[in-house]
Amino acid sequence: MTTSPITTERDGAVLLVTLDRPKANAIDLATSRIMGEVFRDFRDDPDLRVAVLTAAGDKFFCPGWDLKAAADGDAVDGDYGVGGFGGLQELRGMNKPVIAAVNGIACGGGLELALSADMILAADHATFALPEIRSGTVADAASVKLPKRIPYHIAMELLLTGRWFDAEEANRWGLVNEVLPADSLMDRTMQLAQLIASGPPLVYAAIKEVVRDAEDSKFQDAMNRITNRQLQSVDVLYSSEDQLEGARAFAEKRDPVWKGR
Repeated sequence: MTTSPITTERDGAVLLVTLDRPKANAIDLATSRIMGEVFRDFRDDPDLRVAVLTAAGDKFFCPGWDLKAAADGDAVDGDYGVGGFGGLQELRGMNKPVIAAVNGIACGGGLELALSADMILAADHATFALPEIRSGTVADAASVKLPKRIPYHIAMELLLTGRWFDAEEANRWGLVNEVLPADSLMDRTMQLAQLIASGPPLVYAAIKEVVRDAEDSKFQDAMNRITNRQLQSVDVLYSSEDQLEGARAFAEKRDPVWKGR
């Protein structure tokens, strides 16, 4: 009997997604397609507000592409499924927060997968690298994302040398939000996820769409699209019950009750 490389668990409005593919949690084409379906369903489920991505075991988060599967015929440019590699990297309309809990080695595509999350929490023994340079290929998603996340010269050093760095250094450059003892990583991650899940989902959707839209836009162009309600999530928010609820709750000095509509 074949077991799924991905397990999911619902905790209220939080979806815990665990990559569980021994021995190292590497991702082949079939796993990537399953992950895409999981994150697509999360995106489209109105009862879910936050996803947490982690991995089984305490040694590997994910080393990225499964080279053994590639040697057996998986094409590097094959069908990764909806969302691209790991199901998250190119998933359109992902307007819900995603938190990565990195519990071990995250290198190559595994680090790129973590970079697809909105926040990254790391165990204190986690290590990172982009070693593609050593195998004569390019860390494509990291080459796009990393220089926008951390200082340019540090990003280029990591891309051009492929060297390893630890969780403390990742935190120093702002690549991860928090570094935690391994035995408290998931407790803290789920605590953070529940805190975010208690917030206004329509506002989160608007934030994520605005950030994506503004990434390569001039400031005034981005502001014009927001104020003219040209972004779908912003238009929905400005006409929502939740926006009125937020104002009423403030005026009445009470906690708001968010309904996501």
